[in-house]
Amino acid sequence: MSKVIMIQGTMSNVGKSLLVGALCRIFKQDGYKVAPFKSQNMALNSFVTVDGLELGRAQAMQAECASVEPSVYMNPILLKPTNDIGSQVIVNGKAIGNMSARDYFSYKKKLVPDIMTAFHKLEEWADIIVIEGAGSPAEINLKSDDIVNMGMAKLVDAPVLLVGDIDRGGVFAQLLGTLELLEPDERDRVKGLIINKFRGDKSLLDSGIEMLEARGRVPVVGTVPYARLMIDDEDSLSERLGNHTINQNTLVDIAVVRLPRISNFTDLAPFESIDGVSVRFISNPSEIQTADIVIIPGSKNTISDLIWMRESGMEASVKRFSEHGPVIGICGGFQMMGNMVYDPESVEEGGNTRGMELLPLKTVLSREKYRSQTEDCFDDLTDIYECLAGEEFLGYEIHNGVTTVDDGKNEIQIVEHDDDGNIILVQHNNLLGTYVHGIFDNSDLALRLVQAIATKKGIRLESTMNYQAFKDAEYDKLAEIVRNNIDMDYVYSLLK
Repeated sequence: MSKVIMIQGTMSNVGKSLLVGALCRIFKQDGYKVAPFKSQNMALNSFVTVDGLELGRAQAMQAECASVEPSVYMNPILLKPTNDIGSQVIVNGKAIGNMSARDYFSYKKKLVPDIMTAFHKLEEWADIIVIEGAGSPAEINLKSDDIVNMGMAKLVDAPVLLVGDIDRGGVFAQLLGTLELLEPDERDRVKGLIINKFRGDKSLLDSGIEMLEARGRVPVVGTVPYARLMIDDEDSLSERLGNHTINQNTLVDIAVVRLPRISNFTDLAPFESIDGVSVRFISNPSEIQTADIVIIPGSKNTISDLIWMRESGMEASVKRFSEHGPVIGICGGFQMMGNMVYDPESVEEGGNTRGMELLPLKTVLSREKYRSQTEDCFDDLTDIYECLAGEEFLGYEIHNGVTTVDDGKNEIQIVEHDDDGNIILVQHNNLLGTYVHGIFDNSDLALRLVQAIATKKGIRLESTMNYQAFKDAEYDKLAEIVRNNIDMDYVYSLLK
């Protein structure tokens, strides 16, 4: 039997994912085989495993912290919002359809056997399983059918550490209010409190912590300082998406279109890690003017976001920019760059929608989702992308539909296909489109591209980079911060 511990939070975005990642790294450093687990995750950032199954990107990050291969067993249920009231439901790595929030609420209890099967698969090899909750365990209107917070803790008899975010204010009310709304048996499971994202002198918290422990009757096991680390975030609450400013030390300015249904924005993380590069997520067309390169990222609803691009004026602004500057589209952004998007099965909005007409391509959406890890080599790219020519890459594809060259249209300079004959990459002059997520995670590809852009501007961008080594260093920093600010002896005692 694996030992288990669970991290729950007072609300979304209190730092649960990173704390789970930190514990995975710490336990791994201490010689244990560790697995992260989240029974149900709602996120637009996802990852595809070597066997072609989809899980939340946060669990893939946590697996990297533990130095183990990401597995769909770490996240058996993934919800990917398609609109404000519904989501695509992914079970055991495969989409089973779209459901409204009400329909899913009625259905989810049927998924408990899938959750437990996945958990037991991890128990076959892991010494320790670190479980992550979702949102808050004190949602009193949802608790009766909970499968991800206290409901999950009961299923596997897990001790719980409850996390509050002091940076957003009201941390004492967060923690005490959550404890007050728990049932007595649920409250008994909470073995410790963590105050996260603290800035300043910790001694100023002492009196508050004393009162918190007295009123809550639960020990505070740590106060974790606010830290700026370049580690994959879980969802669109990420602070990174709020970045609209150009750093004063910026040499290369990357403008990323902030789509309403943006997904897998972690594709931009390699660029964010390079000194001298600014990555801005923009919603106003005027913000493109100063950019050196524009990236249209993935989308969970290509047609809806394409219509937003058109109505907001972003499409026109991107097209004007493309006449002189490089534009990259990834997955949904790639689909938007074509002439047409057809939706005969009403996977998204239904009907036919004119694309941006930047590339002579057409996309036909289908209910079948293509999921695969993809390994290939850049062919003889030209123009600004020549710096990538001949380089190998490994990434993953997650998309509904197939993109092909539009009949009778102009030829494209470079078209690359995967082993199944599907287009995975297209280059034409300033334009680059690809279905491959994580394509710039490989080696120094992101650095090569921004250095080429800098050279074209007549400046030098001097830096060295290996993105995997950079990520490992960030995971070690995260672990060191948490190890130094949480009572790890107490945490280990909970595992016994």
